[in-house]
Amino acid sequence: MDSAGPPRPTEPRPRRRDRHGRGMRGPVAPPQVPLSATRADTFRDLVQDSVERLERLWPQLGEVDFMVLEVPAAQDDSVPLGSSAPATRDRHARVIVYRRPVELRAKGRDERALLVHEVVVEQVAELLGLAPESVDPRYGQD
Repeated sequence: MDSAGPPRPTEPRPRRRDRHGRGMRGPVAPPQVPLSATRADTFRDLVQDSVERLERLWPQLGEVDFMVLEVPAAQDDSVPLGSSAPATRDRHARVIVYRRPVELRAKGRDERALLVHEVVVEQVAELLGLAPESVDPRYGQD
C-alpha cells in the first residue's frame, strides 16, 4: 500500500543540542575569572599563600608537606582546625588544615584568610617546637 506522505529517511536525524536556536551553552565565567574557582580551590590558595609567606622566614619548610582536608577524623568533643605530624623515615613532616571547620568559624573572606594563616602558623610552631610568635612575628596582630 502506498503512503500519501513523503518517504521517511532511513537514517535518524541528528539531534539538536540547542533546541531554541540559541547555540551551545558554555560556562558562566571563563576559567581566568575568580567566579569559576570553587571554594575548595580558593581555600587551597589561602593555605598556599600562608605557606609561601612562612617559607620566606623559614626555608626548611620546603621539606614539609602542607595538605588541605575537608574534615578531621572523628574526635572527642572538640573539632580541630588543623593538625601536624613530624617526619618519619617513610614520609616528610606534614601540616594539615581542615577546610570545613575553618570555613564554619570564619564569617567573611578576610576573616577566613586570617584564620587560615593562624592555623598554619600554629601547626608549624607545634612542628618546630616554637611559640607561634617566633614563627611569624605578626601572629595575632592582624
